[in-house]
Amino acid sequence: MIKIMVNTKIIEFLKNKTTIVASLVLGQLLSIVLTSTGFSSFELIRRGINAPTSQSFLNYVLLALIYGGIMLYRRQALKAKWYYYLALGLVDVEANFLGGSNPIKGDLLVIAGATLYGVSNVSEEYFVKSADRVELMAFLGTFGAIISAIQISILERNELKSIQWSAGATFPFVGFSLAMFLFYSGVPVLLKISGATMLNLSLLTSDMWAVFIRMFAYKEKVDWMYYVAFAAVAVGLVVYSWGDKTDQNNAEVADEEIEHSKRFDEEAGFRQQDHRDIVGSSKSGGFSKHAIASSSGVVEK
Repeated sequence: MIKIMVNTKIIEFLKNKTTIVASLVLGQLLSIVLTSTGFSSFELIRRGINAPTSQSFLNYVLLALIYGGIMLYRRQALKAKWYYYLALGLVDVEANFLGGSNPIKGDLLVIAGATLYGVSNVSEEYFVKSADRVELMAFLGTFGAIISAIQISILERNELKSIQWSAGATFPFVGFSLAMFLFYSGVPVLLKISGATMLNLSLLTSDMWAVFIRMFAYKEKVDWMYYVAFAAVAVGLVVYSWGDKTDQNNAEVADEEIEHSKRFDEEAGFRQQDHRDIVGSSKSGGFSKHAIASSSGVVEK
């Protein structure tokens, strides 16, 4: 019994280690992908293209087609109400519009976009853990595409008409959408593993990755404080993920102990009940035997 418990603890320890490493690696991959979307947006703005909703439209279409196709293949009932996904789609589209490639609109709009991003991330975490990841992505893509199309026809129609679609404009435009698709596909996985807090902490390193890319691609000099800042963020991520898993494990251990105690009490109660039943059966059996013997005229001495 002790050997089984020790083996279980070792397996659980290794599983937690793997989960921590996976969440850290996935978080940094998402951070790098997010950095690439920033470079794509910068390139578009440099060319005079300012159409953030149009940039995100292809991403939503890809989400709807790919994850919607998986949903249709599964033929499963919905695990959440469709209008919740509609509200999430609206929040997500406006978050990309206000906080994506529009810093020139002012600090208030950037703050509003960041707030909407926070609401979107927390909502996605809720749906991932209570509903289904594929369902979330399919409906987010569907409603996001519909809302984006409406918004494009109202706000960015003239902007799209004025764009000179050369290879230099098309490549960052499509690259942004593909990077966003990868980002959106990976976010629910990290949310399920570690939650929205770990996601947002991981994305703090996106600015650091941008600095490293500028340093190696454009040969720009970097102040040594950037390395210190990156190391501080990395240490913070490890400490948070380790502490979060420790608290989760303690909670699971406590739940297991409570469940074990309940089973022990139930088994003890069953044993006591069985004992009373046996005693009662013996007494009633003796009484019945005596009564039968008496009724037959035989008296036991």
